[in-house]
This record gives sequence, structure tokens and C-alpha cells, in this order.
Amino acid sequence: MLHQIHPNKIRQIFFLSVIILLAILILNEMYFLLGAFLGAITFYVILRNLMLKLVLDYKWKKWLAALSVMLLSVIVLIIPLSWMASVAYTKIQPLILEPEMINQAAEQIHQYLIKEFNIDVFNEKNIAKVNSYLIAFAQQTIGGTMSSLGNMVIMYVLLYFMLVQTADVERWLRRNMPLKNSNVSRVINEFKNLVYSNTIGIPIVAMLQGLVGLVGYWIFGVEEFILMGLLTAIASVMPVIGSMAIYIPLMIYQLALGHTWQGIAIGIWGLVLIGSIDNVARFMLQKRIANVHPLITIFGVMIGVNIFGFLGIIFGPLLLSMFILLVKVYIDEFGNFDPDKSMN
Repeated sequence: MLHQIHPNKIRQIFFLSVIILLAILILNEMYFLLGAFLGAITFYVILRNLMLKLVLDYKWKKWLAALSVMLLSVIVLIIPLSWMASVAYTKIQPLILEPEMINQAAEQIHQYLIKEFNIDVFNEKNIAKVNSYLIAFAQQTIGGTMSSLGNMVIMYVLLYFMLVQTADVERWLRRNMPLKNSNVSRVINEFKNLVYSNTIGIPIVAMLQGLVGLVGYWIFGVEEFILMGLLTAIASVMPVIGSMAIYIPLMIYQLALGHTWQGIAIGIWGLVLIGSIDNVARFMLQKRIANVHPLITIFGVMIGVNIFGFLGIIFGPLLLSMFILLVKVYIDEFGNFDPDKSMN
């Protein structure tokens, strides 16, 4: 007699198939809200403790506390980041439309290196490759930023309900995560650390390096010192090279123009002050910053910019780090599964 599938199994498979199909359809149509959803979760982690303090210690109404901490996040985080994005857009757009300006600067650096050191790095072939990549990256960043601004309102709507219903959200999460209790706690704790590292650690280090760079560029007479400061902040997320990707070429460019002491001063300022900011800031934030591998930062930024625009510099590494964390938890949860023992 052939083995027959129990009717309950058939109904279960059919029901799960309908759920999966509907989930795919819904996620496909709501994919553009991924940034808003991830942003709401990120801000929830950051603002949760302050929200609870206002409600439990100071007896504020939940709706008032939620609106207050949301307004604080707008003032402290959203407005500065939006200003940086708008200034970067204003400054970078002409360079995208007229890349000849970049080519001219690169050619002057190239001629200087050939003449003084016989180094042929900034040749036309290499510059063309770098320009094509940088222009595409900038277009993706700016385009994604414009669309991500539209998700900001949705993000704050989600965030409001998450803050007002904090106890319900966390109770539901702990009850419904299909993991053992130790891994539930592990996911929650490590996710908090990742959020603090990517959402607080990266922007603080970047802003400090950009600000110190901007001041130095202004002191030493760099014409576009605001743009160079912003680019220094953005480049600071790049492991190993970091902000050197900006101030070293800028130093050489000043030398190529004949501004010898300015070029030397920019190089010293960059190596001594801009470069040390990263170590000092990370040491001060060490308790709150997770140990994120440099490759995660590199690929996370590349992925994040495509999805979220300018904010992808923050959310990209967070998304990739969370994916790796879930893979580790899955291996711990199911990797040592023994079917023979489960049948006994």
C-alpha cells in the first residue's frame, strides 16, 4: 500500500503556500518602504530608553513622550544629515554635469607626480576608470537620497506606534521569534550594539573628521573647503584608506599649483589631526561600538547607497551586519541538528 499524505499536511502546505505567495506580492509592492522600516527600527533602539525614562520616571503621557523624543531625533540627527546631503548635492551636481573640472585637477596632479617623482598613477586611463565609478556612485547616492526623503514621514509614523506600544512590541518579538531563549537575547543584544555602532559611531567619527578637515582646509586657503570637508566625512567610512582618500590628493594638488606651504600643512593636518580623530573617537565610544569587520563596512556602504541613498552609508553596514548575525544564529540553532536524536 502506497504511503499517503495526511490531509492535515496537505492543508498545511496549501495554507503556507498561500501565505508565502501573499507575502511575496506584498513585499514586492512595499519594497520601496524598506528604508523607512529599517530606519524606524534603528531609531526605536536609540530612543527606547529615553522614551521609557520619560514615561516611567517622569510620568509623561506616552503620546507626548513619543513625539518629544521623535522631535529630538529630528533636531540632532535628521536635520544635520539632511543639511549635509543638500550641500553635497549642490556642490557635487556641477561636477557630475561637468567632469572636466575633475579631469583638469587630476591632470595637474599627474603632471606634478611625473615631474617630481616619476610616478605615473594619475594617467588618463586610471582617471577615466575612477571618474566613471565615482560619478555613478554619486548619481546613485543623490538619486537614492531624494527618494529616501519621501520615506521619512512613513518612518516616523512607524516609529511613533513602536514607541507608544513599546511593551507590546517587545513582548510579541520575544514570544514569536522561532529561536531558543538564549539566541533571542543574543539577537536583541547584538542588534542593539550594531545599531549604536552604525548609527551613532559611524556618523560621529565621520562628522568629527569632516569638521576637523573643513577647518584645516579653510585655514590653509582651499577654495572649496566645505565640499572637501563633506567629502572627508564621507570618505572616513572607507576602511584602511579612510579620509586619506581626500586630503592626500588635495595636498598633492596644492603642491602642483605651487602652494608649497599650504600643501605641506594640509598633509600634516590630515595625518596628525584628521587621522587621529578616528582612534580617539572610537576609544571614547568603545563600549557602544560593535567590532564590525572592515569588509562589512565596504560592502555595506555599496549595498546601502543603492537602496537608501546618502543614508545608506549608515544603514547599509547595519543591514549586512544583521544578515551575518542571523546566519550565525541559524547555524547555532539548526547547524548541529541530529535527525536520529530527534526521532528518539
